[in-house]
Amino acid sequence: MAQVDENYTRVSEFFIVGFPSLQPEYFCIVAWFLFILYVTTLVGNLVLVVVFALENSIHKPMYIIMVSLALSDIGFITVALPKLIARYWWNDMSIGFQTCLFQRHMIHYFGSLNSLILLTMAVDRYLAICFPLRYPMLMTNQTMTGLTIFCWAVAHVFPGVSSISFIFVPFCGPNQIIQNFCDSASLRALVCADITQLKSASYSTAMFILYVPLGIIIFTYFCIIVSVLQMGSTQGRKKTFSTCATQSIIISIYYLPRFFVYSAPYFPNLTMTPDRRMATTLFYSFFPPLVNPFVYCLRNKEIKEIFRHWFQRQKGITPTMQVTRNTLTSVH
Repeated sequence: MAQVDENYTRVSEFFIVGFPSLQPEYFCIVAWFLFILYVTTLVGNLVLVVVFALENSIHKPMYIIMVSLALSDIGFITVALPKLIARYWWNDMSIGFQTCLFQRHMIHYFGSLNSLILLTMAVDRYLAICFPLRYPMLMTNQTMTGLTIFCWAVAHVFPGVSSISFIFVPFCGPNQIIQNFCDSASLRALVCADITQLKSASYSTAMFILYVPLGIIIFTYFCIIVSVLQMGSTQGRKKTFSTCATQSIIISIYYLPRFFVYSAPYFPNLTMTPDRRMATTLFYSFFPPLVNPFVYCLRNKEIKEIFRHWFQRQKGITPTMQVTRNTLTSVH
């Protein structure tokens, strides 16, 4: 099953196994579930991008970072899900060596990018709530655009370090990836060399890009809570707490399961079966992109007002078209 390049002792392709315990009769159900998940996530995030492109009224720092998150989520699911759907729909398990390395890099890239975007979003909310009078000067569209570009560029650095390492390590035969896509942990298990340094470097990098931003996010939310408690308006306090609580849940879903998956090999009492590890990975990878459009957009007053305006405008056009159609019918 493995195709080995004799010159470089490196396999030319990998095979994505997926859930080891999943029976073939359930493959079609899983494929349909993943397909619906992909389409729903894609449409939900594209709606935000389209609304932002068409409505100049929301060209504001908060929406710039929301659109950045939506584009990142679209990129992530597009890199990860189509091949996974093909694996369960057509039993297409093979993925080329270079394609697998590219997928691994992009999956960890978008993971790093989302962490930086969530950090930027938290800092934006901190400035807006704790320094409302200075906020328009501190956070302009140009400032947020610059921060967004910085996030998209810097996010390549963290997975790029391990990407270079994977190019030079030998893969000598085993090529079955016990995962739903190519990632660092799955590829490290197939390296036929001492990977102690690579493993330590990958873990340290993952912890840095995940938990340094998380620490800053927790600090900003602590400051926000202190500021909100000092508000005189009960309604404003409830609204701010509601928004922060919802976002905190999404942030927790993004960060906490990753800690258990990445740290399981380093804690003897923290054991995870391959199926449990993959289920956890799917949850924290695909659930936030699915719900982000609803959390950050459809609960937003300005976005809902834009949808209401579009709907009312469409209702106003439809009767006119219907009258015209009826008139033409009666003439003929």
